[in-house]
Amino acid sequence: MAVVPMKRVTIYGPQKQRKAVLEALQRRSVLDVQELDLQPYGFEKLETSAQRATFAKAANSAQTALGILNQYQPEQTTLFAALEGRKTVSVQDYDAFIGRADKISAAAARLTALSKEIAELNAEIVRRETQIQMLKPWLALDVPLGFAGTRRTAAFTGTFPEGRTLEEILEEYQQQLAQAAEPEQYAADFHIISTSPEQTCVFVLCLRGAAEKVETILRSMGFARPTVSSASIPAERVKRHETKIHVARTRIGEIEAEIAGFAWARDDLKLMMDYYSMRIEKYEVLEKVNQQRHVFSVSGYVPQPEAAALETELAARFPVAVESEEVSEEETPPVLLKNNALSAPVESVLETYSLPGKGEIDPTTMMAAFYYVLFGMMLSDAAYGVLMMLACGIALLKFRNMESGMKKTLQMFFYCGISTTFWGVMFGGYFGDAVTVISETFFGKTVTIPPLWFAPVDDPMRMLIFSFAIGIVHIFAGLGIKLYQNIKAGDWRSGIYDTVFWYLLVGGGVVYLLSMQMFVDMAGLRFILPPTAGTAAAALAGVGALGIILFGGRSSKNPAKRLAKGLYELYGVTSYLSDILSYSRLLALGLATGVIASVFNKMGSMFGSGILGFILFLVVFIIGHTLNIGINLLGAYVHTNRLQFVEFFGKFYDGGGEKYAPYGMHTKYYKIEEKNV
Repeated sequence: MAVVPMKRVTIYGPQKQRKAVLEALQRRSVLDVQELDLQPYGFEKLETSAQRATFAKAANSAQTALGILNQYQPEQTTLFAALEGRKTVSVQDYDAFIGRADKISAAAARLTALSKEIAELNAEIVRRETQIQMLKPWLALDVPLGFAGTRRTAAFTGTFPEGRTLEEILEEYQQQLAQAAEPEQYAADFHIISTSPEQTCVFVLCLRGAAEKVETILRSMGFARPTVSSASIPAERVKRHETKIHVARTRIGEIEAEIAGFAWARDDLKLMMDYYSMRIEKYEVLEKVNQQRHVFSVSGYVPQPEAAALETELAARFPVAVESEEVSEEETPPVLLKNNALSAPVESVLETYSLPGKGEIDPTTMMAAFYYVLFGMMLSDAAYGVLMMLACGIALLKFRNMESGMKKTLQMFFYCGISTTFWGVMFGGYFGDAVTVISETFFGKTVTIPPLWFAPVDDPMRMLIFSFAIGIVHIFAGLGIKLYQNIKAGDWRSGIYDTVFWYLLVGGGVVYLLSMQMFVDMAGLRFILPPTAGTAAAALAGVGALGIILFGGRSSKNPAKRLAKGLYELYGVTSYLSDILSYSRLLALGLATGVIASVFNKMGSMFGSGILGFILFLVVFIIGHTLNIGINLLGAYVHTNRLQFVEFFGKFYDGGGEKYAPYGMHTKYYKIEEKNV
């Protein structure tokens, strides 16, 4: 339960040693480099955006090439690849990669070019297939679509809307022609090429001198030229398109085979991405380095336990001066947490909310204790807990190289599994009521495993009161941390006004309720506090309320405003009541887990006790409980976080700290051995 103290370390050295020192710092990975303005002393800073852009372009090229390779030659991975962590690259392998970096860059460029060619060929295939679809209605036409006729004749190729017969077309044409003078001059020969519900494709032939009039009549009938044009016969044009499509697909097959042949470059492309990501990080740091012609300086924060070792190492290897000093009150150093093995896994949950701000304590240990308890109560099935423990435990033992973030997550769920098992035993949940259902269905006997304490399904009010009790303890623990922080900061008054008075008000109110017969009967409690305790509690609650009214608005010097603010602060007691009520979700989720499990057990038992019934029961059991544990595991995680972030943190925690991010070798695919990079 600690925030690791930091020291500000500033390094001064000769310019010619800058590269070596920065590489040593990158390997050491303990210095969180910060800006330090030394311009008044004649120092300047480099602009490295151009170099970083070049590195980013190279990294993106490798990433694109890797994506192309994975698309056409997928990498063979296991279901547990995410647990395996990054591979380690030896010094020899890294040196070999540096030697063939140009070859890998050329391979990346070739893969990108091949992918572009495939895209172009696919676009060509789509275009030609579209052309074929447009030409299909004209396959029976034995002249080009653009055929305009002969010296004495005029030809019209086009479409009429909707499907029509030759008789219908001729009848309408004759009706239009009847209105013209000397209609016999405009006779035309119609041929239907194809017809469909959407259109009728026709070929019309008439005398050259009648062409203009005939076209006018045709347009009045809805005639339109085809959207596709061809200087050759449609069937021949389609055949050429099909030939080109075949050639394109053959070429695509050749390209895909060539891409697959680059499988040897997969690991190198990954290493190339990591290499350039480290280069980018190095040049980001270089931009923060103060430099003169002969001297450079770099500054940042180092965890106090690491400061002396870093100073000793640098002084032994380089002609540099290392200045280490305590962090001043004006500075806000980055936050690094250090907790025991039981609490550390919950740090990742805390980070999703916010790290401790300046002057705040690390709440991880207190948070972890409640986190495991609350999670276990929400899931509360011993069998589910054992499955969680086995799954997480086996993964932790088998995959020793997994990333620290994944490792902490699995450790957290392992401890949550222990808590779930404990509360499952206390409440009597083993795959819901599976023991009873299986014994009755398949053995004709009733076997039960009784709860060590009580079954929430049978006594929900008892569970609700217990949930509220856990909530009160949780909230009061948050107030206790706030009191501790005030005392640590030397602000005794705020500790009394903002914490002790609320303890008196809320705690006194709770004790007073426990002395009331009506509340005890309603809650189903088996005890009642004596009236004297209730009277004393009411008095303490009154003192707390009065103190909140008088001092809750102490920031205002105006007596009226101060009183008004105090009354408004007292109104905040409703938020405490709502916070306590929020812990009813412990009952709700716990019941949901057990009830849904029991429903699936009952569904499985409906098929009877025979062999077929057993098989179907097993299928329903596996599918149902898999769904139940998945849904309620997610629900328990979300609602446990919610109780921590809102009800618990809301009493004392502001956060806002910046995570400690040392300059180092932050890679995605490989861990680089200690080597100048």
